[in-house]
Amino acid sequence: MRTEQPTLIPGALAAREAGVAPATIRKWVQLGHLKAAGKAGRAALFRLEDVFAAERAAARRAPR
Repeated sequence: MRTEQPTLIPGALAAREAGVAPATIRKWVQLGHLKAAGKAGRAALFRLEDVFAAERAAARRAPR
């Protein structure tokens, strides 16, 4: 029985998919709102679903 491995993407692509700046991805990591799921050299890799979850959480935290 084989389990599907999640697709991991670099921060710049994660930012583009979420519609935010790459600096926002780095800030979410610094604040503990997003955790890298892997590494490729020095580059952090993220699961897209984790990025979208962090984006939704950030929207809930934003002042209205």
